[in-house]
Amino acid sequence: MLHSICRSSSFFRVVTHSYLDTTSVLSSKNKAFTTSHTIMSEKKRKSTSAAAVKEPGAKQQKLDPTKDKGWLQDSLKLQRTKNKLMKFNKERLRYISNIERIKQGSEGVLYWMSRDHRVQDNWALIHAQQLALKEKLPLHVCFCLFVPKSELSTLRHYSFMLKGLKEVEKKCRSLDIQFHLLHGSAGDVLPGFVSDRELGAVVTDFSPLREPLQWLEDVKKTLPKDIPLIQVDAHNIVPCWVASPKLEYAARTIRGKLTKLLPQFLTDFPLVEKHPYTTARTAKLIDWEKTLASLQVDRDVGEPEWAMPGTKGGVAMLESFIDERLKLFATQRNDPNIAGLSQLSPWIRFGHLSAQRVALQVQSSGKCAGPSVATFIEELVVRRELTDNFCFYNEKYDSVEGTHEWAQKSLKAHAKDKREYLYTREQLEKAKTHDKLWNASQYQMITEGKMHGFLRMYWAKKILEWTSSPEEALSIALYLNDRYSLDGQDPNGFVGCMWSIGGIHDRAWGERKVFGKVRYMNYKGCQRKFNVARFEKKYCPKNL
Repeated sequence: MLHSICRSSSFFRVVTHSYLDTTSVLSSKNKAFTTSHTIMSEKKRKSTSAAAVKEPGAKQQKLDPTKDKGWLQDSLKLQRTKNKLMKFNKERLRYISNIERIKQGSEGVLYWMSRDHRVQDNWALIHAQQLALKEKLPLHVCFCLFVPKSELSTLRHYSFMLKGLKEVEKKCRSLDIQFHLLHGSAGDVLPGFVSDRELGAVVTDFSPLREPLQWLEDVKKTLPKDIPLIQVDAHNIVPCWVASPKLEYAARTIRGKLTKLLPQFLTDFPLVEKHPYTTARTAKLIDWEKTLASLQVDRDVGEPEWAMPGTKGGVAMLESFIDERLKLFATQRNDPNIAGLSQLSPWIRFGHLSAQRVALQVQSSGKCAGPSVATFIEELVVRRELTDNFCFYNEKYDSVEGTHEWAQKSLKAHAKDKREYLYTREQLEKAKTHDKLWNASQYQMITEGKMHGFLRMYWAKKILEWTSSPEEALSIALYLNDRYSLDGQDPNGFVGCMWSIGGIHDRAWGERKVFGKVRYMNYKGCQRKFNVARFEKKYCPKNL
């Protein structure tokens, strides 16, 4: 849920001069340890499909990364082959179980894939394969498919996820790694699967959110006590628990910690290779179309055409960003009418694309983009990893009670202030407000599954202004974001809404009605930033 990077231009944030200055420091430190990469010729790079260059629209044809494969796919193959023997940093893992030694006499090692749905550039799978190779055992990967009965369970999200997993299964099969799709919650189905297959260790990836943490706890309780359960942070560049042992106040308090650790963690990846040890009990073939058709999800929230699921689609979008949009990122990313964002957040959110790979590739291949590289790295690394820190160390990451004390007091003091407009959740969901810019932003999210990063700030703050309380505003903002945004239900989304409505990672501003000391935004301010009428004309239907 963040980005345009990672909600494409760090979810909800206003850029300050002091912030821009710090990015150059981060970039200069990065240069010393960026690994060398194969850079293809400019001529070949510019052959990237033109469809990937334009700002995706609701009716635009989706990107086809399998047609006229670009330079980045070839470059990544060479890089991975070159670095295939790179060592695994054991600080990336932590033991969830009390036992660490793999069970002797077992029949395999399991990677329980949860957050990071990819084969290559996946530290959790890398570690699982290295364990299996050391013990000369087969390697298995499983995913536990569970659909909660919720308004947030939509075709948009589950189709993107399953199509990405279909690509994972195909890649695993080519590497003699067994991929299993288990049906049910992890606590119910995974321990029995481990026992039935006589697997000797379980490796999983990391998420700071409430539900995945509960899944992890459920598996820990029911997994046989002689089976080690190992968690690897394959999503963050610096593992969340290594970056900081506590809740950070803002980007300025975590930036130095991350910068200091990046030389140790921002490395290239070992190659996940064809596995030499096979099992007699192979995985069942999966009918992905039948599986998707069987899911009890809300099919009214359909699939956007602009985003091709899976790692191949993510790599193609990254390639087009480096070639065409990165050069605009530093100066024009806050203009919703300009195609200056990465558009990578859905692939990072579902783990189809590694943020670490994105950082490495932007640094090595985007050198001609000037200050945009440093600005983008700040968004991708500092701002994004700060959101995992917030959700991991703050149990109330989706509640007004989880905001700073100054914000809680200020919002409470102004909770009964008169609102000029009051809208219900239904009116907001249907984009039925007096504000054409807000309606256009909401309509873009409904139809395309995305909203420009700058407008997400405005969008969320207006919900605070137009509802009866901060609690209602936060509830509605999270509901709309998590239901319609393709990158929803992610730490970046929670923090984005909490920043806009509750002042998280921000400071107190001049006091005003409704907002209290929380940063304010208005329509005239947007008009000073970009051509509002142009955006409204594109996205606001005449009947709204």
